[in-house]
Amino acid sequence: MSVSCGVECVVVLGCLRWAWKRCTYVGSYDSASWPPATADEFEPIPRICRIILAVYEEDLRNPQFAPKGGYKLNPDWVVKRVTYEQTQGNAPPYLIYVDHDHREIVVAIRGLNLVKESDYKLLLDNRLGIQMFDGGYVHRGLLRSAIWILNEESETLRRLWVETGSSYDMVFAGHSLGAGVAALLTVIVVNHRDLLGGIPRHKIRCYAVAPARCMSLNLAVKYADVIYSVVLQDDFLPRTATPLEDIFGSIFCLPCLLFGICLRDTFIPEGRKLSDPRRLYAPGRMYHIVERKFCRCGRYPPEVRTAIPVDGRFEHIVLSCNATSDHAIIWIEREAEKALDMLRENNSDTITTAPKVQKLERLNTIRKEHRDALERAISLKIPHAITDSEEEPLNWKEKSSEAGADANSCESGRKPKSPSRGGRTNWDTVLELFKRNESG
Repeated sequence: MSVSCGVECVVVLGCLRWAWKRCTYVGSYDSASWPPATADEFEPIPRICRIILAVYEEDLRNPQFAPKGGYKLNPDWVVKRVTYEQTQGNAPPYLIYVDHDHREIVVAIRGLNLVKESDYKLLLDNRLGIQMFDGGYVHRGLLRSAIWILNEESETLRRLWVETGSSYDMVFAGHSLGAGVAALLTVIVVNHRDLLGGIPRHKIRCYAVAPARCMSLNLAVKYADVIYSVVLQDDFLPRTATPLEDIFGSIFCLPCLLFGICLRDTFIPEGRKLSDPRRLYAPGRMYHIVERKFCRCGRYPPEVRTAIPVDGRFEHIVLSCNATSDHAIIWIEREAEKALDMLRENNSDTITTAPKVQKLERLNTIRKEHRDALERAISLKIPHAITDSEEEPLNWKEKSSEAGADANSCESGRKPKSPSRGGRTNWDTVLELFKRNESG
């Protein structure tokens, strides 16, 4: 009798300990060891958030939902606006904006519209491990959307880049659903730069704001030099590896779903998570905006931390009443602007060297962090991880029978072969695969 009582006490104490750790876990713990971001590298993010917000406006000259301080955009520089009627459900609405002040060509894609059936269809077009791409796994529906946008706008983007003297940066940006599309669009463009006139890799960037998990870990680390994800405190979407189609299929019982995910993930070893090549992650380098503390009310002056995490990449679900509000682009823009002002203020107070020297040192640090992350992925035996992200792009007319075999094996349920150097998928092969699936 005494033995059974002792076992029961141990079990109860263990459950209470787990519940305490889960309920007291806050989003700031995920990035506690990350170094702070600098004002120079974080400067584009509030501006990019405002451009994404501008996609929601029907008339930028008479805005109805402008953030504090306005959009700070020149309506005359908007080259193209594409609505739901024009995309016909193939992609979320987006706009193309040429920012002459910052020498950028920006493609901004809006987030999920809860009343649009086409957005749900895009999310539901996926199953675990169904789509292999570039030596990893990606969300099939988001990839299809990215391909559709590039098919529609490649000539426009090529023309704009040439007209601006082939000197402007090409920036792809999006929020939530649009962030996943923008990230995969960036991966395609990086690998097929001839589509946009041979633009150099270092002139391509992506800002994924509150990103959906859209690519496997090896790809998330591989493209961390061109893709930057922005997460506000406890945002739930970058944290859960549960497929998007399950999350939004249960949107009206989200608290129950998140609690179930917490309970399930407790019993999944870290090594098993890392060794599963089909598991999707938030892409690229992470910028974590932290502005709340445990057991303290209200918001604090935000701080920004940045890293390229490999293990522990937002694996913990945070049981917080702010988990959904932190996903809103309006809040992210507001807190990002505050954080940037603080970074600039701190930088002006502590500057001891010439700005150009500081920028060069930070650039070298960022490159080293990327190399270290790639090596870390190799040491953890991440499937299909590579040590060099600067591979030469394939010509989009070039045939790749190996990639086609990998894609077909995924569709038939067989396990694909591991490519030796990332197994980049050929552009024509992907298009042929999608056409074949649609006709079937």
